[in-house]
Amino acid sequence: MVKLIRRHLSWKLFLSYLIVILVGILVLASAAEFAVPTAFDRHMSAMAQMMGGQMMGMGMDLYTNFRSAVTEALALAGIAASLAAVVVSLFVSRRVVLPVQEMMAASQRIADGHYDERVGVPGDAATDELDELSRLALSFNQMTDRLEQTEARRLELIGNVAHELRTPLSTIKGYMEGLIDGVLPAEATTFQQVYREADRLEHLVHDLQELSRVEAREYELNPMPAAPARLVEAVVDRLGRQFDEKGVALQTDVPRDLPSVRVDADRIGQVLLNLVGNALQYTPSGGRVFLHARPEGDWVRFSVQDTGVGISPQHLPHVFERFYRVDKSRSRAGGGSGIGLTIARHLVESHGGQIEAASDGPDRGSTFSFTVPVA
Repeated sequence: MVKLIRRHLSWKLFLSYLIVILVGILVLASAAEFAVPTAFDRHMSAMAQMMGGQMMGMGMDLYTNFRSAVTEALALAGIAASLAAVVVSLFVSRRVVLPVQEMMAASQRIADGHYDERVGVPGDAATDELDELSRLALSFNQMTDRLEQTEARRLELIGNVAHELRTPLSTIKGYMEGLIDGVLPAEATTFQQVYREADRLEHLVHDLQELSRVEAREYELNPMPAAPARLVEAVVDRLGRQFDEKGVALQTDVPRDLPSVRVDADRIGQVLLNLVGNALQYTPSGGRVFLHARPEGDWVRFSVQDTGVGISPQHLPHVFERFYRVDKSRSRAGGGSGIGLTIARHLVESHGGQIEAASDGPDRGSTFSFTVPVA
């Protein structure tokens, strides 16, 4: 297959050079056909005036010899140009085909599951001195990088889902075995423990279904003008009691004169609930969570700032990835499923906004903020 492509490409390059040469020869021959007689007659007339009648008899023989010389010169030039076309086409086809051949072989290995394949990039990528083939090779390597990352995340996702499902199922199985063997008493406390684990499992399945729908955009947005203060009040009403029970202060600062935003109130409320709920979860008793909103041109920025455990700089770029946890040792009960922030990112981006995370480091709190458009 590669040899066939290489042979075809070599022939195409050769024919393209040959066509250019033939057209050039044709144009040159046509120009000579029209120009040579006129130039010759003009030259002979001048010679005749200078030498009298002696040149008249020699004119025809000179013209015939001159035409033959021009034709011979054109033929030699055509042969030389054709040989040059063969050499140049072979050289260029090698320079073109070898990188393409390398990329074809690498792509086949990638198709077989070897995502660590890369191709050489000729030129100096640091100074952007790259031709089209070099840029193609660079783009090919960037594609394989993303494919490798996607495959790694897929494998990690499978492992995380298996771990998340196994934990509550193992707990439920343990309680059932205790009940069957009579080790655990068949009383309300035991059944409540089983129920909590089953409820935790149900929440995980719901989160996975929601993530699947959000990433596939299989949901409808109903954007309507909404007051930022009303969105924040709804979150405070939902989570206020939990803050009181844990002993964490929840403070809000949303100016009443903020412009309305055009959002799906339920979806953006879900984003705020997730961010404020995470802040509560990772802020110890006696801490504080600060929720505020500010205008930014044609946008309104909502920010959730806490005095909790904070996030290390190396983790910040990954906090919105599926199942990513800053502390890998946390269980689902202690650290969540790692899905909520991913869902929040998709919901914010579906409104045209952006979401980001910031932190000064461990034990120094963190800030999550996102933007939505003004109505």
